[in-house]
Amino acid sequence: MTRKKYSNEFKLDAIKLVLNQGYTGADAAKRLGINAKMLRRWIR
Repeated sequence: MTRKKYSNEFKLDAIKLVLNQGYTGADAAKRLGINAKMLRRWIR
């Protein structure tokens, strides 16, 4: 299975959803169609 590459811009936008717009990590991940653990890793 090949891993999907996400642009830095996509990652930053995802992080901003959580840090600036008050989404939970799970909500933001669901909206973006990504794994919540991966999103938490990006935030860290």
